[in-house]
Amino acid sequence: MAAMLVRGARLAGLDGEAARAADVRIRDGLVAEVGPGLRAAGDPVLDAAGGWLIPGLWDAHVHATQWVRSLDWIDISGCAGPEQACARIAGALVSRPDDGRLVTASGFRTTAWPRPGTVAELDAVTGGRPVLAISGDAHSGWLNSAASAMLGVPPRAGPLTENDWFALAARINALPEAQPTDADLAAAVAKLSARGLVGVVDVEFSDAFVAWPRRVAAGMRALRVRTGVYPHQLDEVLARGWRTGDPLPGCGSLVTMGPLKVIFDGSLGTRTAWCCAPYVGALPGDPHPAGAPNYDRATLAWLLARARGGGLSVAVHAIGDRANEVALEVLAEVGVRGSIEHAQLLRRADVPRFAALGVTASVQPAHLLDDRDMADDVWADRTGRAFLARSLLDAGATLALGSDAPVADPDPWLAIAAAVHRSGDDRPAWCPEESLTPREALAASVDGRRIVVGAPGDVVVLGADPLRTAPTTAETAARLRAMPVRATVVAGHLTHLAAGRPAPGGAA
Repeated sequence: MAAMLVRGARLAGLDGEAARAADVRIRDGLVAEVGPGLRAAGDPVLDAAGGWLIPGLWDAHVHATQWVRSLDWIDISGCAGPEQACARIAGALVSRPDDGRLVTASGFRTTAWPRPGTVAELDAVTGGRPVLAISGDAHSGWLNSAASAMLGVPPRAGPLTENDWFALAARINALPEAQPTDADLAAAVAKLSARGLVGVVDVEFSDAFVAWPRRVAAGMRALRVRTGVYPHQLDEVLARGWRTGDPLPGCGSLVTMGPLKVIFDGSLGTRTAWCCAPYVGALPGDPHPAGAPNYDRATLAWLLARARGGGLSVAVHAIGDRANEVALEVLAEVGVRGSIEHAQLLRRADVPRFAALGVTASVQPAHLLDDRDMADDVWADRTGRAFLARSLLDAGATLALGSDAPVADPDPWLAIAAAVHRSGDDRPAWCPEESLTPREALAASVDGRRIVVGAPGDVVVLGADPLRTAPTTAETAARLRAMPVRATVVAGHLTHLAAGRPAPGGAA
């Protein structure tokens, strides 16, 4: 572990206290001293030059491998229907080599389209090249015939959704072209470091608990990671005896075992989130007009009990209000600790249950930027119960902000800004009564940590006060999205230094 003295900083007061001048010494990966006028004592000195110091930022929900891969995917977000998506894919294929490898596009949202895409129309513009389009919410995959043949998928007319898609996604992740190179990963992690991220909870569908130790062994030490496990991998993790919080072999404190992830229901974008009432304008012939669970209640309880018995916390994906209601009931029955991921639509009666049960609400504020129009359409009778950040916080719940990358950009300042001003364009904030203050949103983005002696030596130097508010929430959000990050430090190692800033050096 490296040593470092961060000198001349202003500690941002996340708990309501005023900012104060302080130096911070990091040794053996931990904060060793906090106070003014600390001597270097042989430690390299990072000059904060009056910048604001905060604990390192965390993203509580990412799919890391998919996010790195997505940087090279064809973007079909914003397309009004399958015709436009097919045209965009056809145009992009012109400049891509035809080497027999799977080509991926992403970003379509079925709920926003007048009809689902068909295999036939995708075939018409792609020919014999294997092409896959992943929905923007990652709950659906639209394959052409060549991709289906490559992956052994029986012929079908339209996209795969939910469990059928997730089973295939795991196989796709095993393809050589699905594995990012170490150089690609390093470049992607550098982008995270440049925005002040020091840690992620990686709930990748493939074996994150295998991939990250290999990456650390190859020299990737710029990021802390908690690795998730899915039901199909649970036997392996339990057999190894890994419990949540345990360091994985060869990783020290950088990579630890995370939660069991269970995708209990679907998504708004695929109309599969399990709701108490049918979607507005439910499609004729839809067998599940209110969405549906991916597991029955008994199976969910069995999985959570196995996790509890093996010392694993849990992360239960629940987007619809019925899914959240049942997930909270099962969490209470089993008595396991953990989180609900997304908690996007809630019954008012369930809001106080998060705090009462000690269940973290792991939410992704930037999702509302993409989802507000769909929600106004198919949840028009219930949008006042969507993305209830303020209600959850006021009820005593613990919030953890994240991105669900690649569903949203893993820029923590985008998430913080979206929590403060619930709009991504010139329209007024959507349900502004559920907005957070900058202080609250930032506090929900640091993994519960503070810069105190004994804390992990993960800090970020900012070039502006992250807690200052502007006359409007729109202006405040703009400041947050543009937040200048001068330096990022993980366990005493400098992982990012802004251009023009002096590198750490010796001092008295």
